[in-house]
This record gives sequence, C-alpha cells and structure tokens, in this order.
Amino acid sequence: MQATVGDQLLVHGRIVGQHDRVAEVIEVLGQQGSPPYRVRFEDGHETLMSPGPDCVVQHHEDTPR
Repeated sequence: MQATVGDQLLVHGRIVGQHDRVAEVIEVLGQQGSPPYRVRFEDGHETLMSPGPDCVVQHHEDTPR
C-alpha cells in the first residue's frame, strides 16, 4: 500500500451494520509512501494506522471535488 499526504483511506466496516469510515492521510511515517500513516477521521479524531486488507487508498487526484 502506498499513500501520500492528502490521500484518503476508505476503511470498510467489518461488522454487519458498521459503516465505512474515511480518513485523510496527514503524515506518512513509512519509507516511500508505506505505512504507518497519521490520519484524521471526519469527526476530527487523529490516530496512527497501518491499514489492513479492509482499507482502500483513494489518491487525492482521484477524489471527486
């Protein structure tokens, strides 16, 4: 997985009824775009993430405006 600052991580819900969550990458801590990432969720919560198979990167140039 490769991401840059400004990309979004789409985290799919893993439990029935759990909604997908979107987080913006605000810092890349790995080498050459690799995890871990510091991300900010829509509610303002920030955390470090090493995304698993339930995540998809939406590159900022692919994101509709």
